[in-house]
Amino acid sequence: MIYEKEGRAVSKATKEFHALGIVSLFPSLKDPYSKKGYILQDFSLMFGAEVASRFLEKWKNGFKAKVIQEARNLKETALLKQHLKAVLKEGSAAGRKRPKKISVGEATDHLVKFHKSCQSLDDHLLTTEGNPQPYLLASGTSKAQVSTFYIVLDRKVLPCQSCTSLGAFDELFKSHFVFSVKYDDALSSLYTFLQTTVYNIDISTTEETPRVKELRARLLNKH
Repeated sequence: MIYEKEGRAVSKATKEFHALGIVSLFPSLKDPYSKKGYILQDFSLMFGAEVASRFLEKWKNGFKAKVIQEARNLKETALLKQHLKAVLKEGSAAGRKRPKKISVGEATDHLVKFHKSCQSLDDHLLTTEGNPQPYLLASGTSKAQVSTFYIVLDRKVLPCQSCTSLGAFDELFKSHFVFSVKYDDALSSLYTFLQTTVYNIDISTTEETPRVKELRARLLNKH
């Protein structure tokens, strides 16, 4: 297994070698708009099916309610109120540097961007910088009517297998491991929390902020 031999920092040469083998066997994967995504399969091969399914299972079995309760205890803002309303309505939601302190709105913009489905995806790529960290591109007729999600990484677009925001976010998190990219500084605490608390990956070797540890303790001790 690649992960066992080289760890998370898989070399570029190794990735290119295996990518060539994959597209040779499955030519449809050469098309970046192919519906046959492989992020989920690669993550499962790296960590196993049990780890790969933890986020969706834990979210449905209690984590969602606990996270919502934590959010309700925060200072209320118009944006926070909007996000809480959306979550409750949908039924599903979103050398290490010290994370930057940014607003909820700015953090959301690092995580997901909206794109009108009537416009070309190339239009979005032309108007955005080549971000080395992946983010979600939600495409639909409006923000309330999103039909398709994509993962954008360095001006490359990969279609998500899931058509729900929760499933797409699960794929977004996994893409960091599949493509060996570091977390966005602005979202590192969020991703680290999910990595250690939800997916239980590299718990003893991952550096965490006091806030991440405190939040995990509160959530895991709630009944």
